[in-house]
Amino acid sequence: MAEKRDYYEVLGVSRSASADEIKSAYKQITLKWHPYKWVNGTEEEKKKAEAIFKEASEAYSVLSDPEKKKRYDQFGHAGIDGQGAADFSNFDLNDILSNLFGGSFQGFGGFGGFGGFGGFGGQGGQARDRVIRGRDIRTRVKLTLEEIAKGVTKTVSIERNEACPECGGKGTKNASDIETCPNCKGSGQEQHVSAGIFGRTITYTTCPRCGGEGQIVKNPCRNCNGTGLIRKRVPIDVNIPAGIENGMQLSVSGQGHAGKRGGPSGDLLVLVEELPHERFLRDGKDLFCTQIISVTDAILGTEVTIQALDGAYKVKVEPGTQSGTVVRLKGKGLPGLRNYLGSSNGDLYVKFIVWIPKKLSKSEKEAIEGMRASESFTPNPSRDDRNLFEKMKENF
Repeated sequence: MAEKRDYYEVLGVSRSASADEIKSAYKQITLKWHPYKWVNGTEEEKKKAEAIFKEASEAYSVLSDPEKKKRYDQFGHAGIDGQGAADFSNFDLNDILSNLFGGSFQGFGGFGGFGGFGGFGGQGGQARDRVIRGRDIRTRVKLTLEEIAKGVTKTVSIERNEACPECGGKGTKNASDIETCPNCKGSGQEQHVSAGIFGRTITYTTCPRCGGEGQIVKNPCRNCNGTGLIRKRVPIDVNIPAGIENGMQLSVSGQGHAGKRGGPSGDLLVLVEELPHERFLRDGKDLFCTQIISVTDAILGTEVTIQALDGAYKVKVEPGTQSGTVVRLKGKGLPGLRNYLGSSNGDLYVKFIVWIPKKLSKSEKEAIEGMRASESFTPNPSRDDRNLFEKMKENF
């Protein structure tokens, strides 16, 4: 399965974009790529329009919801899995358009007037100050279970674009050498008007002369060749909260690539990779491990020391403990990711494995033979033992 694109990248907005900016960006995509506009296109065009529209709608469904957006900003796609990401099984175009553009759009079959919405994109041809946000940077960080249990600060080394120190990121030392692009009048876009069966449609493409920046540098800085950016490797400290899970993504605001011409920097997106542990298996907040005990300790009972992530604990082995018996150490698992909201720690489950010796001395064999015929050593599992076995299969 292909990895999902960043939702902000899908809508073409920065992570600091306001709710209105997010809504406006989704409007533009809706106007251009809704499949209804491409009903008479080629099969390739139809598939492309459907894919782009569906991806944008999913992104908007998350970024327009304050709670989902908050979780996504902190943990990426992993933070919203199962939290109600976009469901298109009952997708209603009328509801979407009514919400975006206002008014009623019932009976949307008459879509020929779609070009009438061209005014929403009209501002694209107007000259304005363009602020170009820097791109995000993605990296990975590997964590041990011990680090996840306590939380940790990790230093990652990244290579990124930073503002050129010679020109201050402007691309030239003299501000007078920066001119508005004569082709697009500073908008960074070229407007194209076409008429078709859907009515008058206005589309925009990136200006080929300025590359979408809206400005042209006449006397470029020699240090950065007029880009205003230089490449540099830097260390970044990333604070990892306790209880984070494998596959989650953290966002470090403003630590991505610097934006062109003084634009805001992108973000550093850190994907968490949990390293396998030699003793514990993890299931959410809960941990599982095994503890080997001798056959005599299983028969007579004893006390064993269990090593958890936060220290050692004494656990009683009841007389007659069967191999596969599971005991729970409440609260000795991992902290919940949202412990600050009152979530409790997970538990540690320990499965006892009874070790059976393969080699016995002559006297030991004679002693065991003497017990073979004893009723106490004749297997007679109780109902509780069978229930325990079924529970054990669920956990392991």
